[in-house]
Amino acid sequence: MFFKLRTSLAAADAPRTIPRPGKRPNTTMISRTLQLIGLILSAGLICTAAQAEEDSVTNHQGDITQMCGTKPMVVGVSDGYGGNTWRKTGLAEVKDELSRCKNVTRVIYSNANGDPQKANSDINSMVAQGINVLILLPDFGAVQLPAMRAAMKAGVAVVPYSAQVPGVPGRDYVIDVVGDTQKIGVLWADWLGANLKSGNVVFMGGSPGATTSQNFMDGLRNGLKKYPGLKLLNDQYVVTNWSPVDARKATAGLIAHYPKIDAIVTDSGETSLAAVQAFEQANLPIPAIATIASDNQVNCHYLAAKKAGKPYAYYTLDGTTTYVRFAVRQGVAAYQGTVNKESPWILPYPYADSAKGIDPKCDPSVPPDADLTSALPPQKLKAVFEN
Repeated sequence: MFFKLRTSLAAADAPRTIPRPGKRPNTTMISRTLQLIGLILSAGLICTAAQAEEDSVTNHQGDITQMCGTKPMVVGVSDGYGGNTWRKTGLAEVKDELSRCKNVTRVIYSNANGDPQKANSDINSMVAQGINVLILLPDFGAVQLPAMRAAMKAGVAVVPYSAQVPGVPGRDYVIDVVGDTQKIGVLWADWLGANLKSGNVVFMGGSPGATTSQNFMDGLRNGLKKYPGLKLLNDQYVVTNWSPVDARKATAGLIAHYPKIDAIVTDSGETSLAAVQAFEQANLPIPAIATIASDNQVNCHYLAAKKAGKPYAYYTLDGTTTYVRFAVRQGVAAYQGTVNKESPWILPYPYADSAKGIDPKCDPSVPPDADLTSALPPQKLKAVFEN
């Protein structure tokens, strides 16, 4: 999955020890304000998918200093699965974004290590410690709604990001900041239509029943309607569990089943690399690859193949570690009562496009799963890789 649940888990970071001044604000007033904001947003009066193209593209970040307000605030960051480089980078993005608000007195981080019950207790604990804003990646979906709802009732501005979660804006959370999966699917289709023009296409998703994968595929399918020469071979997305091993096995099955595959679209950079490797092992031409959330290993492999005279068509949309910055700005603005006109529907930007000669970066000195499309300054990004 593009926000990368996978790889090993790490223990929760210790919270910073800057004391929190003052008493809790009037929670009833804040709760009512958040409910009003949520109702407006859910009515579609502020946030539309069209706005995402204008003000919520990952390489065009907003200015949080206009949203910081004056009230002291404690910010909580709740992670369901922590420890991999993508998650560590996201946490560093949060801290970097909040560093622009001088009235942030403390940042508390929790990592549930894959335990839904711990995720909820972590949220409850942070509320008891006096957080005003809660940013979370809701890895466990609806299971986390009761804790989120309780936090909202306590006057906390709760903003989930990167995963669609059921719930009512204004009651369970302020707003859900997510990638515009339907539009991303259309962007893949447009790239294939412009460059491949005709041929057979396969979409590879994540785990069975994954809403995100289904939404990506629906967007791709709708986008391909403009290109009659392109045929989507599979009615359901190919399950890979976002596992390189499973993805290679699934690709081998596709090769055996379909005599001709011209393009593979995936919702994970690691899945796309596994597909490429499966074609290489079968000594077959590599199909065009369109994906999202690449990493250092994926892009180094592409550049090595190109250098070796074996290039393949490649397109990736990136900047996904910065989704959390949009969530931070939404949460801060909601708590402070300041203005944030950004859409919660986020679009990644083209980081590599072989058709336009846009090459990704490759840095052998950083971890294979490092995301070099972060908005962090170079020194802060380097520090993430060293920890």
